Order: sequence, then C-alpha cells, then structure tokens
Amino acid sequence: MSLSEMLTRVANEFVYARGKPFKNSEFGNFVRHDLAIEAKKHLEYWPFDMSVKASVGAGNWAAVPWLAFFDPLITDSATRGFYVVYLINAQDSSIVLSLNQGTTAVYQEFGRRKALEVLRRRAIDLRDRAAELSQKFSSETIDLGSDEELPQGYVAGHAFGKIYRRNDLIGSGYLTDLYNMLVAYSAIVERGGLIPTDLLLSEQAGLSLEESRRLALSRRIERSRKVRRAVLERKALICEACGLDPKQDYRFVGPPLQVPLDVHHITPLNTLSEGETKRYRIPEDFLVLCPTCHRMIHKQKNPSDLQTLKLSIRFKHMREAGW
Repeated sequence: MSLSEMLTRVANEFVYARGKPFKNSEFGNFVRHDLAIEAKKHLEYWPFDMSVKASVGAGNWAAVPWLAFFDPLITDSATRGFYVVYLINAQDSSIVLSLNQGTTAVYQEFGRRKALEVLRRRAIDLRDRAAELSQKFSSETIDLGSDEELPQGYVAGHAFGKIYRRNDLIGSGYLTDLYNMLVAYSAIVERGGLIPTDLLLSEQAGLSLEESRRLALSRRIERSRKVRRAVLERKALICEACGLDPKQDYRFVGPPLQVPLDVHHITPLNTLSEGETKRYRIPEDFLVLCPTCHRMIHKQKNPSDLQTLKLSIRFKHMREAGW
C-alpha cells in the first residue's frame, strides 16, 4: 500500500475506527506504525534529515489524526516548534498538507485566546521567511471539522499548504507537493526559523544577514540534543583545547549527556550553504570544548581553528606543566 493509499484509508476510516475502543486498536497501530514507516521510506531517497511520527491520539482518540515530519534542529514533537504535517478532517475525509506549528507549548505560555493570535502572527512570519517557496502553496484558511482546542490551534498555526479533497491523493502529484514542502521547511530553518531578523543581526555585530543566518544555524546544530548525544558518544569527554577533564577536575559523576562540556560545530560559516544535503558530519565537524574555550573560539576570526585557540591559552596550571 502506498503512502497516498494509507493516508486516504485514514481519512475514510477514522470516524468508524473512533467508534471502537482506543486501547489495542488495529487501526491505531496501523497509523502509528505502518503509516509512519511508509512515510519514512521516502526520506531515504530525499536530502532531508528528519524524523517521522503519526498519531491518532494519546490515551484517547484525537479529533484530528496526523502524520508529521520534524527537523531535529527545531523539534521532535508536535507540541512545539514548527514542522510539516498531514492533518486529516475526519468529517469530510479531506487531507491538509501544512507547514504548521506546535500548539500545546503556545497554549501553555499564553492561554488559549492569546495563543491563537500568536500562532496566526507566527504563521505569517513563517510564510514570509520563504516567500518564493511558499508561493507554490496556498495560504487559505483550513478547516479541520472540529472546534476542539488542538484542531483550532492547527487552524491558527497553518502557514501554507495544500488541501486534498476526498480521494484526491490517488494518482495526484502529492509526492512532488510533499518534497517541495520539505524544501520550504528546510529553507525556513536555515534562514532563522521564527527568530526575528533584528535579533539575528544583533547576535553578532558586523555580520551580514546571510552570515547571521549561518551562525544561527551553526548554533542550532551545536545545541541539538541529537547531535550532542552522537558527538559525545564518539569523542573523549575532555576539552580538546585546554585539556579540562570534568571527572578529574570537577569530580563530575553522571551520564555523558550531562557532562559540563560543549559541542562546537567547526564547519566555517561560509561553507554552510543553504539546501546542502548534509549540514554536518559526526564527529568530523565537531570539537568537544569546556564552556570557556567554547566562548573564546567563537571570538576568533576563524572559529574552526583549534590550534590558534590552544596557542592563546595561558592557564596557570598549564604554564607550570610546561604547556
């Protein structure tokens, strides 16, 4: 069964399935497992490093089932950040391909009424950040057939997308639409996501907008939990500049992920091209540094030059040791 056939099945059968018990539902397992796996297969041939999840609810049937694509630099959950998602209107069996936002975190911060205003404003910002790519889609208001809190959040958070009416996915160019949507999503991430332009420019005085975007992307990479875990699993947990060893010098005891060291992305900013199939290589493109050395390497003209950083260190204990 193809991805389009699976999505169409969910759209046509969800109302009926929701009338049955949620626990151990064959239909629910089909969505969470089979649908997500089929969608993930397409990413193996496309230049996107993303995770895929599908849901019909958590503990109880949802009002709107979904299939989502998450960039790990932004989010790994439908509750926060922004992502690409298929949203299914169970009332009329329509399917919406959408660049959308996590609503739960926004509701928690602002309350429902204000949150909807925030989501609508951010949707415009997302659309404008990739204007030439979002024009391939529609920004018309979507209808998910529900007045419940989460569906209304999806409606407010919709930036742009495409609506497929009943059975329209069969034989259509839906894969081209999905590919173009993921291209737009990646471009928005690489252009700063939801970070305002003035904040991007203020992060590092003197940089152009393009350089500021590259710096923001580099820092997203460094702060990614997925990246941090992978780098720390493959490198020694010692600062590669000054030699600080948290276990010896701080008597640190704990899991590697919590070690007081930073992961530094060393790919020069001018080589981070928008749309690259691979934003980084692990562990080749990373250094493990203590927080002080990490801060100092960012002040260098070349933030990938470890040797220059080492030569500038004048710690007392290093002088005494003859470094």
